[in-house]
Amino acid sequence: MKTPVLTPKLERLLEGVGEQIKLARLRRKLSSEQVAERAGINRGTLAKIENGYPGTLIGNLLNVLKALGLESDILHLASDDELGRKIQDANLNVKNRAPKR
Repeated sequence: MKTPVLTPKLERLLEGVGEQIKLARLRRKLSSEQVAERAGINRGTLAKIENGYPGTLIGNLLNVLKALGLESDILHLASDDELGRKIQDANLNVKNRAPKR
């Protein structure tokens, strides 16, 4: 599989996500071996996730979040899509008259 090429800004964002996952693991006092085993991946894959490697499968990321008890955090992605809501609202058709009864 080819590793995706990211802009420097996206690389920093992904590294930040990996750092947050690593900190969550350390706060729980879990070793990388324990989390990797619970997530069904090897320690090398966990290290790639924690280092923000862009070629990591999203399924592996979700398994790591589950191993940390954070799987519901994935639902917060794009949950407050302010720009998307504005675009959606701008395209709504507004009727000039009330519906007939």
